[in-house]
Parts: sequence; structure tokens; C-alpha cells
Amino acid sequence: MAVGTAELEELRDALIRARARGTREVQYGEKSVRYGSDAEMAAAVADLEARIARASGTRPRTVAFTMSKGL
Repeated sequence: MAVGTAELEELRDALIRARARGTREVQYGEKSVRYGSDAEMAAAVADLEARIARASGTRPRTVAFTMSKGL
């Protein structure tokens, strides 16, 4: 069962609100997830944002340039 973009955004927003409050536990309906550290929560937010980008078909926000003198 695929998770829709709207649901992914709701999950991300709930996680961001929990981080802002300084709590490590997030409730999604009847389920609850407890994170061990803020780094785990940050990784979860990044994962959700990547999933949202893939689901919505948006391009990455970062562009990397490489330059060389050709030597």
C-alpha cells in the first residue's frame, strides 16, 4: 500500500512540530514512535522530505558545479 503525498506531509509536519517542542515522541493516530535522539528525528525528517519529493516529481533543490583547469 503506497502512502500518499498528503499523508507524508502530515507525518513530516507532526515530526517537525515535535522537534520544535523538544519532545522525542510523535503520535500518528493510534501509533506512537519514540526517537532516541534529535539526530534520528532529523534523519526521519530528511527521509520524509525525500519521499515527498519523489512522490510529487519535484527536482532536487541542490545543484553542484565542478570546475577544472583541464590539467
